[in-house]
Amino acid sequence: MSALVEDRNDLPDHVSHEGVRTLLKGLRVPRWETVHTVVAVLAEQCTPPRDPQEEVARFLPLWRAIGEGDAGMMKSARELVLGGWGGDDGRWTPEQVAGMLLNPFNAIEVHPSLAAPHDPLMPEDDWVRVGVRLIEEHGAEFALRALLRSLKGDYVGAEGGAPFGYEDPSFEAAQAFAAFRYGCREILRRLRDEPNLLQESILAMRGDETMDREDRAAMLEAESDPSLLREVMIVTPDTWDEVSEEAQHQVFGYLIKEIRPDHRPDRPPAERFRITWRVPERTSD
Repeated sequence: MSALVEDRNDLPDHVSHEGVRTLLKGLRVPRWETVHTVVAVLAEQCTPPRDPQEEVARFLPLWRAIGEGDAGMMKSARELVLGGWGGDDGRWTPEQVAGMLLNPFNAIEVHPSLAAPHDPLMPEDDWVRVGVRLIEEHGAEFALRALLRSLKGDYVGAEGGAPFGYEDPSFEAAQAFAAFRYGCREILRRLRDEPNLLQESILAMRGDETMDREDRAAMLEAESDPSLLREVMIVTPDTWDEVSEEAQHQVFGYLIKEIRPDHRPDRPPAERFRITWRVPERTSD
């Protein structure tokens, strides 16, 4: 073994005859560079030869476990960042088991507002440093239970209804625009099938005692504009693109009592929004 190692420049250590004997007899815990060197050379001497890099990777957690116990069997934090979970051969690694057990998804239903795409507020490394400091000062149980409460939707600012607990005007504007476009599409679908729907919806709106007073006042004020009202009265699927946006909004208010998001923004509109019609759709038997 010593002779095989002596002339190699691609190995981290030059191991003497005595060094090999000490390692193989287990007289003391060797340096990792020594183990790396011997394992790589032994792998090449197997019949058939084994992959030296794979064998060295297999021995590293075993060597670390001598000094660190079970914790040494898993990758260090730095190795995890650089190399990922591993397990490409279809076998579960200790890191994958730990990751599965720590993943809150397996214990709770993550709140939809936290699952929506968003721009992070801080770098990952800063988030990790804050978490480590929190655990050091308050303990791991406090940190994990606080994390679970946040993921369940009980986070600072959640009562405001904004995604992630923070006001985001651009997100809210995009959400409102997407809701309006989807509502208009559904309005046209119903108008094609129900020619009298607009008149029925206007009557339903006038008889709706639960309608917000400000919303009703805004609708009535719009009706005082004769030119706008004329546009509304000629709205059909064929003339929809010819009328003004104000007329489209007025028709929207006549037909739709409420439209609200029910799912995360990356879902299709039919799954994302729930419409409450002033005149419910007729279900076919």
